Amino acid sequence: MRSSSPGREGAPPPRLDTGVAHSARVWNYLLGGKDNFVTDRGVGDMILQMFPDIAHIARVQRRFLARAIRYLAGETGIWQFLDIGTGLPTADNTHQIAQQIAPQSRIVYVDSDPLVLVHARALLTSAPGGVTSYVEADVRDTEEILKSAAQTLDFSQPVAVMLLIVLHLIPDADDPHGIVTRLVDSLPPGSHLVLSHPANDVRPVAMAEMARRVNARLGPARGTMRDRAAITRFFDGLVLAEPGVVQPQQWRPADPASTTEVTAWCGVAGKL
Repeated sequence: MRSSSPGREGAPPPRLDTGVAHSARVWNYLLGGKDNFVTDRGVGDMILQMFPDIAHIARVQRRFLARAIRYLAGETGIWQFLDIGTGLPTADNTHQIAQQIAPQSRIVYVDSDPLVLVHARALLTSAPGGVTSYVEADVRDTEEILKSAAQTLDFSQPVAVMLLIVLHLIPDADDPHGIVTRLVDSLPPGSHLVLSHPANDVRPVAMAEMARRVNARLGPARGTMRDRAAITRFFDGLVLAEPGVVQPQQWRPADPASTTEVTAWCGVAGKL
């Protein structure tokens, strides 16, 4: 068993700004977690007022993550995962699911929230034979992410890059499609991209109002919702696994009869 986390020995704990809501902590609150502050709960409660089913939607997103990992580890044979924008640890994290199927799996988590770093050091431990590590970096800093991840992952072998509900925090001016392209270009054939992104073309009026109100409370980390066409562009040059770009509850669901609508688009695609 080996678990690693970069950081300077003896370095002071990362500074938390509890006066401004953070998307990772808001998401934690919506999932029923306790690693959040008053400001995060205030934003979460506002979202709940507008979308009373948002907690269910959050859980559907987690189930998509689990199904995607089981598909990759069980059907494609991937045992390396680069989970960017991982958020706060909760049940069924990437390494827990992957290592149930492939105990040798190596997972690198990436996030920029100091509270995520605190918990990653304590909770993201590996199963025997596998490895987990944590990189504190912004998704925009692809060079640093790849350099640090290479200490754990073998980039001569296929890697799955996970970008779940994180790219909406990257405005168009920062070229989110270019970020994904740089990440994918660094991967060998057989690698995969797993991505989900909030939609502005599912319940568009309500989503636009929620984005406006949430953005006013999140400080600099404001969200940009995108439509299905823009989200599909993230998979350019890759081969989408069936059923393509769909809402998370529609991606190889355990319950095909589910009619729950989720205000997001997602997909899994491989690199030839």
